[in-house]
Amino acid sequence: MTPRIPRDKNNDYSVEMAKSRRDFVSERTNTSFEHLSHFHFDPSVTAGNIENFIGVAQVPLGLAGPLLIDGEHAQGEFYIPMATAEGTLVASYNRGMRLLREAGGVKVSVVDDAMQRAPVFSFQDARQAREFGKWVEQNFDAIKDCAESTTRSGKLRNIEQYSAARMRYLRFNFTTGDAAGQNMVGKATYVACEWIKANYPAGIQKYMLSGAMDTDKKHSQLNTLHSRGKRVIAEATIPAKLLESIMGVSPEALYKARAVTQVGNFLAGSVNTGAHSANGITALFIATGQDVANVAESSAAITFADIDDNGDYYIAVTIPSLIVASYGGGTGLPTQSECLKMLGCEGSGKVRKLAEIIGGVVLAGELSLSSAVLAGDWVTSHDALGRNR
Repeated sequence: MTPRIPRDKNNDYSVEMAKSRRDFVSERTNTSFEHLSHFHFDPSVTAGNIENFIGVAQVPLGLAGPLLIDGEHAQGEFYIPMATAEGTLVASYNRGMRLLREAGGVKVSVVDDAMQRAPVFSFQDARQAREFGKWVEQNFDAIKDCAESTTRSGKLRNIEQYSAARMRYLRFNFTTGDAAGQNMVGKATYVACEWIKANYPAGIQKYMLSGAMDTDKKHSQLNTLHSRGKRVIAEATIPAKLLESIMGVSPEALYKARAVTQVGNFLAGSVNTGAHSANGITALFIATGQDVANVAESSAAITFADIDDNGDYYIAVTIPSLIVASYGGGTGLPTQSECLKMLGCEGSGKVRKLAEIIGGVVLAGELSLSSAVLAGDWVTSHDALGRNR
């Protein structure tokens, strides 16, 4: 019989149980644990965040900034904690932040906000599915009241509908306050679906709580068009002389290079017309206790550039599916809480501020990497600072 990982039904989140599991796996793998066993918090704080706790994965944390942001919620200069094991990443973002700061900062706006659960209902034929869709529209207020009875902060904004064969896919769109909200909207949608099943007069063959059109932990073009999480737009105009002095490239050269990379992105079927938004987003997600798997959706981006009448370089990045929280999930863990405090983004009422900061960070990274590739110092910087050495 295969040995089972030790657990204590009454007190599983303790120093003793963590050690018991380390001893268990050490004996079976002939491995010692000098580093993951060193942590400075009570394991009880991890309840609800992890199972079978044995220790910590210590990711290096670097500091970039200050990043000057002109947002509706984030205003002023911010020092940015970035957790990564990739050499040159913090230095590159730091350079982009310097450029933005000297150019007067980055303007960031949250222009949309929605989190989804997308159940699918099945019927005998397409006509029955169509009639069901009409009934859902007529009974939206009752469905909304039912869904919102499960949450203090979740609000059902609207329900999109999509038909295929004899199925009707409903995409419930919620605002979720300061939480990322996937679990919140899952519960709210489940209760609403049970009400629908009990009250729809013509009968439903079956339904599934998710028909996969909510696209949890994977990108979709639907999210790019309709948003998932926060839709964030960061934009800045960089004076030509400043771009040349700090980055060593001209607006004209950077603009022409973008035309070439757009073709490459198209040929590759990329969901991102920029350079590397996932780098900055991931580093901030780890530092601030976000669900890192949401990078699969959050890293999609639409980058746009132009040269204005003065010859200066305008750049904007739109992040259509930035899924973040300032409250709940991993944000309350000790290290992550400290990083959120550093940004002034811990707790209720701070999620849009955090989203604006992340948008500004992404723009800094786009400017720095695209300039480095064009100026020819992309490889040399890795030679100097990264593992290439």
